[in-house]
Amino acid sequence: MTEAAANQQSLCKTLGLKPLTKENILFYYIPVQSMVSYAALSVNVMNPSIAIRLLPKRDVTNFLLVHTLLGTTLYFYSRPHMALVASGQKRAAYSIVGSALFSFGSVLVWAVLRSAIPRNNAAATILGLSSGAVLAKLTYDYLDSNDKLVVAKKN
Repeated sequence: MTEAAANQQSLCKTLGLKPLTKENILFYYIPVQSMVSYAALSVNVMNPSIAIRLLPKRDVTNFLLVHTLLGTTLYFYSRPHMALVASGQKRAAYSIVGSALFSFGSVLVWAVLRSAIPRNNAAATILGLSSGAVLAKLTYDYLDSNDKLVVAKKN
């Protein structure tokens, strides 16, 4: 191992990050970045005035949605229970569908919430971020429980 590679591993370990490998970039770092986009998407849907003030001539909704879809698709694809899907095409299709249901379902929840609460930008932002965190955690727990079932079945 070169000194640069050793330094990278040491820095990653110190920061609690995974080393920069193709696998980690695709199935860890891109999904982590997509959760940042997901949080920004929640704020954008619940309180669009923030995005309008930051980027008055651009609608960032599609940009944030595409980044969320990409990362969550890769995350779904990398889950252990998905390794049981024989066909790589089916595995990719299932991952895309799971990602779309999660992402578009979240947008729908936020749109309904926004129409149901009084017009208060701070409350809308907090509700968007907190509901997004709950939806992401529930989805993670669901996928994790499926993974545990697969591991238990193997043993």
